[in-house]
Amino acid sequence: MKELMFSVFPSENFVDLGLYQFGYEQCEPAHSFGPAVRNHFLFHYIISGTGILMANDSHGVTQTYHVKSGQGFMIFPGQINTYISDEKLPWEYTWIEFDGLRAKETIELSGLSLDNPIYKATSKDLREILKEELLYIASHGDATPFHLIGHLYLAIDALIRSTATMQTSKISRLQDFYIHEALSYIEQNFQNDISVENIAAVCGLNRSYFGKIFKDGIGKSPQEFLLNYRMIKAAELLKLTKLSIKDVSNAVGYPNQLHFSRAFKNIYGISPRDWRNQNRLKQ
Repeated sequence: MKELMFSVFPSENFVDLGLYQFGYEQCEPAHSFGPAVRNHFLFHYIISGTGILMANDSHGVTQTYHVKSGQGFMIFPGQINTYISDEKLPWEYTWIEFDGLRAKETIELSGLSLDNPIYKATSKDLREILKEELLYIASHGDATPFHLIGHLYLAIDALIRSTATMQTSKISRLQDFYIHEALSYIEQNFQNDISVENIAAVCGLNRSYFGKIFKDGIGKSPQEFLLNYRMIKAAELLKLTKLSIKDVSNAVGYPNQLHFSRAFKNIYGISPRDWRNQNRLKQ
């Protein structure tokens, strides 16, 4: 394989998960990058060698991590970071830079965070699948956008499944059924005036018990999930349509536009109008 391959993804029309750039490199000894700040998520998988990642944690304090072959590291948007290849055993790695409406949720499912940015697989087989998918993407920069996005989803799936904890597998089939019913109800009714009580009732459960099994299975409370789901849908409409802010608000279950704008800003940090201006697809 070539010592360096680098490609920029040719399309911005993927909302849930999209690529920005990707590549492969056999690093020179002591090769370094940074200090720098990324606008998107950037994941490196270490094929061979070793090196150091220096990155700010959730408190803004710089932490130092030693990262070796078979591991990886995630760099987060807005995070100050520097990474340096070893002088004697330099890194060989492949990487993807990605983002999208479901990127944050994806990273949370993998267990990676500002305070835990190092990828350590619990399954060797799934780790190999992740590596092969990343290398496939890196070596097929001339493939169609849909083809590359398909392999991005396969890589993300391997990333999540290869870090799964035993706790995840212990959720009973009955609890899985309730969660599936709840998610289906939310997907079909998020635009209506629904509450956690409504969702629990559909599952035939009391609110307290439903809330517990939902958070155990999903990692978010029903309220948090419903809010995030509505805001994801709102962002899709803001980016892909010319609907007014008021119409978008109504379309995601907020008859009060002021309440919608506050909820949207709590998730994305800016108003719906400003978000649309920054993210609107070019016609």
